[in-house]
Amino acid sequence: MKPALLRVFLCQLVPTDSIEARHIWGHNWGHIPDSGHRAKLVPPSEPVMLTALRCQKASRATESKRKLYDGGGLYLELHSNGRKYCRLKYRHGGKEKRLSLGIFPETSLAEAREQREQARRQLRDGIDPSAARVARKKKASSEAENTFGIIADEWLRRRQKHEHLAEVTVAKTKWFLSLAGELRNRPIAAITAEDVLPVLRGLEADGHVDTAHRVKQKVGQVLRYAIATGRAKHDVTADLRGALVPLRHEKRAALTSPKDIGRLLRAIDGHQGQPTTKAALVLSALSFVRPGEIRTAEWTEIDFDRKLWVVPGHKTKMRRDHLVPLSRQAIAVLRDVQNLTGQGRYVFPSIRSRSRPMSENTVNVAIRDLGFGREEMTAHGFRAMASTALNELGWRSDVIEYQLAHVDGSVRGIYNRAKYLPERTKMMQAWANYLDKLKTQTRAK
Repeated sequence: MKPALLRVFLCQLVPTDSIEARHIWGHNWGHIPDSGHRAKLVPPSEPVMLTALRCQKASRATESKRKLYDGGGLYLELHSNGRKYCRLKYRHGGKEKRLSLGIFPETSLAEAREQREQARRQLRDGIDPSAARVARKKKASSEAENTFGIIADEWLRRRQKHEHLAEVTVAKTKWFLSLAGELRNRPIAAITAEDVLPVLRGLEADGHVDTAHRVKQKVGQVLRYAIATGRAKHDVTADLRGALVPLRHEKRAALTSPKDIGRLLRAIDGHQGQPTTKAALVLSALSFVRPGEIRTAEWTEIDFDRKLWVVPGHKTKMRRDHLVPLSRQAIAVLRDVQNLTGQGRYVFPSIRSRSRPMSENTVNVAIRDLGFGREEMTAHGFRAMASTALNELGWRSDVIEYQLAHVDGSVRGIYNRAKYLPERTKMMQAWANYLDKLKTQTRAK
């Protein structure tokens, strides 16, 4: 049959009233009635697109589901409950897949078409739109769960648990972090140096230069914790080096002349406060370890037989075990304290709870009570006191530095905790004897 005759024959078979367009993978078949009695056959090259009005008026499916196609794989799926879903059918990796684009009319036809075009662009780039959506949701969920504030709280809780921070230290850390409140709700992995700098510059502009540096330090600690736990890639505070006004470092106050040392020792000898506080003061002078190592000392660290105090690495600044030879005088102090606190964990427990160590301010407050101002002496000043005096007494500087745990960063990795130990043991006993001599000589004068 000739094409012209076939067309006439087919047109006679089509009813004159309108029929719903058919769609097969984006191509619409059907007819559009004209003013005559016969319908025109619509060729595949002239698809019938969906309209917002048609989507709005489309009736619910009488059974399960019904589909109205728009083209390019986009269609409106009608459910028997009246819901209308915008969906996209596509192929990726040789498999047919479907992607939900939203519910009509909350998602408009124009928005659904834009999503279709975005999906087609992804497919051209070899990306599966469904997999890309899952990845976006996962990233959004991760960002919501890993904000700076959430990770900062987690970091501080772990420090409290494992480092037994004093309440005042915890409160101070929370305060410093609160000054960076603008960062709290931001995904930690997305924080940049440009986000942090305005926070610090604001503090600096108000004259709080030291506080700005402390806040930078705390923010950096939180970021490094996030890196260690796989939730950030870079500590952006490292990029801010030199961006703030430099701090003016002042030497910690310390008494260093023999006369002043003797005066301090006499005052400690007459201390009328808690016996454990007095013992902490005496041991600070005899051992000249860092204040944090004194207050968190545990009985398991004390070896009375070997006359040795082993400060574990997690408590030291250099993160290596530190050996402290104990003089006869130091052993006597510890034996006395053992009668008071030996049944517990800490040598110097908090007066409020034996399960926690002494507060970091206890020794400093005791020094103030003894009549020494913060410009004269501090808990950390016992170290400078010993360093100055021992150098003047002629002890080798490298032996003194090793006992102070002043190890240069370049050799920290090969630090030998027992190096010079016999000489350090001799020095520590001589130091204790020297303190006794200063105390009695000054008293006699």
